[in-house]
Amino acid sequence: MPVMTDLHAVATVKIDNARLRVTEWRFAPGAATGWHRHEHDYVVVPLYDGNLKIVEGGEEKIAELKKVYGLDYDTHASYRFVDKEEPPVEDS
Repeated sequence: MPVMTDLHAVATVKIDNARLRVTEWRFAPGAATGWHRHEHDYVVVPLYDGNLKIVEGGEEKIAELKKVYGLDYDTHASYRFVDKEEPPVEDS
């Protein structure tokens, strides 16, 4: 039988508009979101390495989280991305 926890993950909505919603979730050890459904497609952008247990349809699986950086942009517009890093200095 699954063990329920009284520790709740903390959600902070960062962006919420007609196109998307960005929510930061913070988990203390053992904390959980509680049962929920998503209203939109979603992306998870981990801020640290670790494991997250996902319970769905009576089954459990472990998602291995790796610290990454996410980027979202409107696919209906034209973009040009430019790297802002300084070029390496050539050895003489």
